[in-house]
Amino acid sequence: MDRLDKLALELRKDVARLIHKAGTGHIGGDFSVMEILVTLYFEVMDINKDDFPNPCRDRFVLSKGHCVEALYAVLARKGFIDWDDVFDGYGAFGSRFIGHPNNKIPGIEMNTGSLGHGLAIGVGMALASRMDDGRNRVYVVMGDGELDEGSVWEAAMAAASYRLGNLCAVIDRNRLQISGRTEDVMGLDPLDEKWKSFGWNVLACNGNSCEELSAAFLLASRCGTRPSVIIANTVKGYGASLMEDKASWHHKVPDEQELSLILDGLDRRMEGLS
Repeated sequence: MDRLDKLALELRKDVARLIHKAGTGHIGGDFSVMEILVTLYFEVMDINKDDFPNPCRDRFVLSKGHCVEALYAVLARKGFIDWDDVFDGYGAFGSRFIGHPNNKIPGIEMNTGSLGHGLAIGVGMALASRMDDGRNRVYVVMGDGELDEGSVWEAAMAAASYRLGNLCAVIDRNRLQISGRTEDVMGLDPLDEKWKSFGWNVLACNGNSCEELSAAFLLASRCGTRPSVIIANTVKGYGASLMEDKASWHHKVPDEQELSLILDGLDRRMEGLS
């Protein structure tokens, strides 16, 4: 798993440089969600560029679409898109590389960004797969602040009612949203008990550990007919000490000095994994 943890740190450097150049982006959430995306794309999901048209492949929806910079970095490393195209085009007028997922880009299933819709989309995908006798799995990544949206809980009820064991939701539980701490804005705890009461198989892990995430995804795949949710306990801005656990970095662009500090800190962490 050190290989995946190191990759996650490397991709954070790409994201930091991208956001600095473009002058826009949600760097705090990008950094908290990175191990989740890396583990899914490089360890768990049956998905690749050449086989993307295959209806039997796994499906992925980034419901917290404002963290698209992290997804761009992962898709580029996976071979779906060219990173130079992303770096040159992101945030530019007329570019397809915009601030939320755009399904005109190879590897992206759905346009997302209006929070609260991704899980319902995942429910539809999982139900359609079962109706087609497919064996593929559907993964949806949500933010914890996103759970304030009532449509999330409507989708949660539907998933349990239809017994969609091929659906796995992941909550990037960094406990911060744009307006502050989740428990101050609209309390979510006990979050595990809420999901259990909706009929879901509930797992929890360190969401900034690829090893723990991989184990959780394996357990989710064995849960039978119940949908699974992984509460991935993360740190907003993880990997950069000046950003960690600070709501102010939800949507903030690092200046030259801050970028240098972020990159230096990531390099030190990568050295620790060598």
